[in-house]
Amino acid sequence: MKVIIRRPRREVEMSGSRRVRDLLQELQINPESVLVVRGAELLTPDEVIKDEETVEVVPAISGGAADEV
Repeated sequence: MKVIIRRPRREVEMSGSRRVRDLLQELQINPESVLVVRGAELLTPDEVIKDEETVEVVPAISGGAADEV
């Protein structure tokens, strides 16, 4: 499978199918800090990524304006 990691940008080729949670563990990426996307589909930790697929690992960004006091 092809894994495109954003921030820092890099691409990784991995052989075989695996669950999202296993992929992140192998890449030593905290699963609470990213989203894994296949095409336009957001994947859950239990979903299996097939060998021939491409996924993107993107940072989960949160934030917003602070409350005014």
